[in-house]
Amino acid sequence: MPTYLMAMMLLSAGSFIRTRSAAPEMRPASAASDMVWGWVARAAFWSWIGLAVWGFVTMHWSQPVAAVLASLGVNALIGLRGPMRTWPGLSMVFCVAGLLSGLATILR
Repeated sequence: MPTYLMAMMLLSAGSFIRTRSAAPEMRPASAASDMVWGWVARAAFWSWIGLAVWGFVTMHWSQPVAAVLASLGVNALIGLRGPMRTWPGLSMVFCVAGLLSGLATILR
């Protein structure tokens, strides 16, 4: 799977989980870790948008469209799954892995 597609899906999933975890019991216990999680999720969201624009500028139109649709599909699967206690950790892993994958894609 191309790193572009993987980065788009990871960034979208990580940011989406953060927005779906509004309940206090779905947040990390530490205020500092919740704040860091918010920053990383916000960076993932803006990176997702930037990577989508970058894809439309540098690639054939079908690749960014497929990446956006795959991202929406991953978000739908997460939304259907429902809340889990492991969401904050998964979101952080998805966001960091997506940011690194997106960086590798752009630098390649």
